[in-house]
Amino acid sequence: MFVSARSDYALRAMLAVAAGGDGGDGDRVGELVKAASLAEVQDIPLSFLQGILLDLRRAGLLHSHRGADGGYALTRPADEITVGDVLRAVGGSLTTVRGLPAERAGYHGVAAGLTDVWLAVHGAIATVVDSTTLADLLTHAPTKT
Repeated sequence: MFVSARSDYALRAMLAVAAGGDGGDGDRVGELVKAASLAEVQDIPLSFLQGILLDLRRAGLLHSHRGADGGYALTRPADEITVGDVLRAVGGSLTTVRGLPAERAGYHGVAAGLTDVWLAVHGAIATVVDSTTLADLLTHAPTKT
C-alpha cells in the first residue's frame, strides 16, 4: 500500500474537521470549519486541499456551506467514519498492483500465486483501515519514546 500525499492530507483534514478545527473531542457533527483554517493548521496547500475537500464532499463524508459563516462539517459522527472511507474517497482502491486494483492483477505460469498474495495484502489493509475510525485516532494518545 502506498499512502499518497493526497490520502495523508485527506485524513489530516478529516481529523481536523472532526476535532472542530481546534483539537476538540471529535464529536462535532455539523460544526463548520473553514478550508483556509484546515490548510493552515494542518500545513496543507489550500489549492490542493480544496480538491480533496470536494472529493470528500462528493463521497458523502463532508458537507459544505457557503458564505462568511460557511465551512465544512462531518456528515456523520467521527466514530462512524473509518480511515478506509476516507482513503477510498480520495484514492479509490486501497491496494494497487502496477496501477490496477489488486483484484484485477492477473498472472499465469509460475507467477499465478501472486494474485492470492496481493488479495491477502488487500484484505489485511482493509481490515485495519475499515476498523479504525476518526474517533479512534482522535482519542489515541501519542506514544512516548
